[in-house]
Amino acid sequence: MAGSPEPLSGQDVGSFAYLTIKDRTPQILTKVIDTLHRHKNEFFEKHGEEGTEAGKKAISLLSKLRNELQTDKPIVPLVEKFVDTDIWNQYLEYQQSLMKESDGKPRWFHSPWLFVECYMYRRIHEALTQSPPIDDFDVFKELKEQNFFESQESIISLCTYLQELMRTIEELDEDQLKNEFFKFLQISLWGNKCDLSLSGGETSSQKNDLISSLEDLKPFILVNDMERLWSLLSKKTREKASVRVDIVLDNSGFELTTDLVLADFLLSSKLATEIHFYGKRIPWFVSDTTIHDFNWLIEQVKHSNHKWVAKCGVDWENCVKMSRWVYHDHIFWTLPHEYCAMSQVAPDLYAELQKADLILFKGDLNYRKLTGDRKWAFTIPFHQALSDFHPAPLCSIRTLKAEIQVGLQPGQGEELAALEPSWLTSGKYGIFQFDGPL
Repeated sequence: MAGSPEPLSGQDVGSFAYLTIKDRTPQILTKVIDTLHRHKNEFFEKHGEEGTEAGKKAISLLSKLRNELQTDKPIVPLVEKFVDTDIWNQYLEYQQSLMKESDGKPRWFHSPWLFVECYMYRRIHEALTQSPPIDDFDVFKELKEQNFFESQESIISLCTYLQELMRTIEELDEDQLKNEFFKFLQISLWGNKCDLSLSGGETSSQKNDLISSLEDLKPFILVNDMERLWSLLSKKTREKASVRVDIVLDNSGFELTTDLVLADFLLSSKLATEIHFYGKRIPWFVSDTTIHDFNWLIEQVKHSNHKWVAKCGVDWENCVKMSRWVYHDHIFWTLPHEYCAMSQVAPDLYAELQKADLILFKGDLNYRKLTGDRKWAFTIPFHQALSDFHPAPLCSIRTLKAEIQVGLQPGQGEELAALEPSWLTSGKYGIFQFDGPL
């Protein structure tokens, strides 16, 4: 893109991108291979000898992938026919076209980090699709479910808080309602800390009570546009009968619970009349939400033996049944493209997002794709870094886990770096960064 800085990549030895490709991604592949080993008896029980052979084949393909990555081999085209195979291979050709002839082919440590990281997860999916009858096996399912079960205490306190608020929500004045809105936004923000791809697939559940920590966490919000979100939604609800908020989801488990609690609050407070969720069509970045994860979580919440948690589950199931909550998936979310390419690559999805009054983009991968995962200066305006991606007013809600952040005050980034060298990648800091007409 003309005038944009170069993308983050593994070429920068010692950078977070380099360390991710060198250490975290092979670690994740090793965990995936181990998961397949542990399930070999299940594959045999379900599918007989064919299941055993399929497991072996997938392990062999993933071991080959791990070797390619660790030895910085050229990125190879996808071979198994799937809805997005051609788009991926065209994108690989596009990456090739950006290189000088002397550079040879795109390779793991010499291509944009966003591209190669997405490519690795797409190759994990390909290894499974090449190994029927276990081709629908989600290698990350256990980890996602474990994250949910280990966060039970926090989930109970969240659902209890929400259900108790429901009794008096009609009586709240505007300031009280705004205060509660800000609380649920912050719960959704800090829920984003639970990211299994950041921890290399190690457990990252939420074990403490998030609501009581909100005040202590406020100083760690580096960009805080919550007031702009309130102004937008309170204005929309006065102007029109229906208000639609779209949430582009990130992690399942605890984070998804915080997103559903926020969505429930938005409807109950009448700040929105419908919520549209977007998840991934295939297992992605270890803990990202798929339709299976979305439905599974609502089912688990509904069958909880805690009355307020179960009440949330019943309410959420009704929201889905009544189409007040609508879940979409689209293959674009698991492509390597930055979002400024969406109107060309996935015009149907772009048109769908244009129907929203507000779009909330959860998490780090969404932020990387919104900004092109480039070496922007910290003070570049968010609007500029979005590079013409403006389907509707939007807000990034993310804890920082990659070496990219825009829209800061002059000197703010440098001050943080002096104080805490890992501020960009620790998940300790968060943002509510809005773009849209005032």
